[in-house]
Amino acid sequence: MKTIKFSALTLLAFAAAHAAAQGNMSGMAMPAKAAASAAAMPLVPGEVRKVDLAKGLVVLRHGDIPNLAMPPMTMGFDVVDKKMLDGLKVGDKVQFQAEMVKGKATVTELKRQ
Repeated sequence: MKTIKFSALTLLAFAAAHAAAQGNMSGMAMPAKAAASAAAMPLVPGEVRKVDLAKGLVVLRHGDIPNLAMPPMTMGFDVVDKKMLDGLKVGDKVQFQAEMVKGKATVTELKRQ
């Protein structure tokens, strides 16, 4: 009986460790590789060209965005939170991160300089 309990517990512990290593356990933190890549995303320099609070949109003249394979240009971005646009005005210099969210280029972090 002790051998059966020990084997069952060992199997359960192995399964949990394997699932955690694969990132398949609900409630688990982001896998280390994904967390490292998110932290490695650069802050990109930009200048605000337009702010549309109603649409949650900011137009930025920006530098190279390596994670989106996007060269420097001027374009509009959605923002993950409209509060990011509070107090932002044309001409402000910013540093930002952008990702593709639901197929749209979206600012996920924004810092005024």
